[in-house]
Amino acid sequence: MSILLNFIVGFFAAFLGVVPPGLLNMSAAKISMKEGRKAAVLFSFGVCATVIIQTLVALLLAKYLDQHHEVVDLLQKIALGIFICITIYFFFIAKDTRREIPEKEGYSKTNRFFYGMLLGILNLLPFPYWVYVSITFSGFGWFKFALPELWAAVIASGFGTFAMLLLYIQFFKRKKDSVKLKVNMNYVIGIITGAITIITFLKVIKEV
Repeated sequence: MSILLNFIVGFFAAFLGVVPPGLLNMSAAKISMKEGRKAAVLFSFGVCATVIIQTLVALLLAKYLDQHHEVVDLLQKIALGIFICITIYFFFIAKDTRREIPEKEGYSKTNRFFYGMLLGILNLLPFPYWVYVSITFSGFGWFKFALPELWAAVIASGFGTFAMLLLYIQFFKRKKDSVKLKVNMNYVIGIITGAITIITFLKVIKEV
């Protein structure tokens, strides 16, 4: 039962994590329209391969934290600094997601797989995201860090990410005008990380 619960949490956490339009899902949509569904699916496989690795590393870190509560206070201060940097990045440094995604000529289908892995590597948000999700659900007794359960969540994260990317590929298949976003999603992410920064800051101040 705990393995199934971990799988469900892993799937929906990954699925919801890819809902906001961003470089990964919009790239998958653009590739689908320009090069076909197969190339976009291979790109998505590359993204998911990276996501699985990132999720595994994040959950192993979360497992350590769950067993060593004495380091949580220190990591909260480190996390505060990280979220401040992430917020500054998405507000002032990251490129506007409303821009047209550059067209890449001469990509083979195999290259699309590695291109997906590369873009996935550049996305660092899964690390704090999965640490936060797993520890939070673990506190409610809905997530276990035993190896079978952990691997269930890791595999589920790949399925959840792939499912959402497929929805983007299908939805934007014939809606070329919809690919250009009207909202810069970097600002949305910046607002979310900014809110987390404030909450973390208040929690650190309270514990001092």
